[in-house]
Amino acid sequence: MAPRVVSMEADGGSRGNPGPAGYGAVVRDPDTGEVLAERSESLGTATNNVAEYQGLIAGLTAAAELGAAEVDVRMDSKLVVEQMCGRWQIKHPGLRPLAAQAATLVGRFSAVRFSWIPREQNRHADALANAAMDAAAGRPATAAPTGQPATAAAPGQPATTPAAPIIGSDPATAPASWEPRPTFTATRLILVRHGETPYTEQRRYSGRGDVPLSERGRAQARATGARVAELAPSVAAVLSSPLSRCTATAASIAGALGDVPVRTEDDLIECDFGQWEGRTFAEVRQQWPGEMDAWLASPRIAPPDGESFTQVAERAHRVISGLLTAYPGETVVVVSHVSPIKLMLRDALAAGDGFLHRLFLDAAGISVLDMWPDGGVAVRTVNDTAHLAAL
Repeated sequence: MAPRVVSMEADGGSRGNPGPAGYGAVVRDPDTGEVLAERSESLGTATNNVAEYQGLIAGLTAAAELGAAEVDVRMDSKLVVEQMCGRWQIKHPGLRPLAAQAATLVGRFSAVRFSWIPREQNRHADALANAAMDAAAGRPATAAPTGQPATAAAPGQPATTPAAPIIGSDPATAPASWEPRPTFTATRLILVRHGETPYTEQRRYSGRGDVPLSERGRAQARATGARVAELAPSVAAVLSSPLSRCTATAASIAGALGDVPVRTEDDLIECDFGQWEGRTFAEVRQQWPGEMDAWLASPRIAPPDGESFTQVAERAHRVISGLLTAYPGETVVVVSHVSPIKLMLRDALAAGDGFLHRLFLDAAGISVLDMWPDGGVAVRTVNDTAHLAAL
């Protein structure tokens, strides 16, 4: 069993920046130095910073799998440490989804502390990363250490800070251009909220209840299908939440595209609002004032008998990861609900949690994301409703 507190060292790099890339991560018992887990992987062609973030993500994932409650993260990447601590802004779009993924993992622990260490104190993770880079370059792998004892932190080590990836100033070494490299082709995600239902019109919480489209909602679905066909004449797939208000909207879109098959995806279902299902905001505020305040304050808090936004975010991330793997460089339509779409947009924009309660998504609104294989993201459209003006 892993100790309650673990230390984690991570590194990543590329030969050429961008070039053959890989990462390494080591999780240790901080008292004995015993290696509890190692992770390393070749990444193909990527930048140093992308590889470093992937090392962080792999190390945090390994610590979570071991059941650790607290993690002391030690990296020789000043950029990753400062960005995860919130002192440097994450301007490059290729790093934002990776930082958002790392921040989601940080939320699984009771505490995560970040420290910068010199490269010589990060030799184990560095060796793992170099072996992965060798593999990516098609070279014989260099020997990576196994079970090597931890290097003690130097006296006067800088104080660590809990992660809070928000705002600061970028280092001079951060990539300057936001444009994705032209050698890559983006996967385009067209995110569509379902059309109106009776609950939509009455402003009621509509989660797992299978409330069908209203007459106006069906008209919105037809108009949305025509608009999506204009935006993307060629679509590889249409994915939908299994609830009928989404599958009906998806069917209208698929028909406008030439009967593209609709595939349901359970992870696209709306947040489970538990005891708040079918109630208005005013009703919930009156009956559960304390629970409502806590829910608004943190995405990790769930409604009574319901699901937290953090849990929904994990589902949404699985969907996007699967789409990027299954449909590289193609266009996919995703028909879902307010919560999953907001969380996808939050992470794409590297926004804070307050974004979830400030963004309004209309019924049948369309948002468009482009996502590149090197981690680049461009948010093209948010909540386009021009196609509904005549209804």
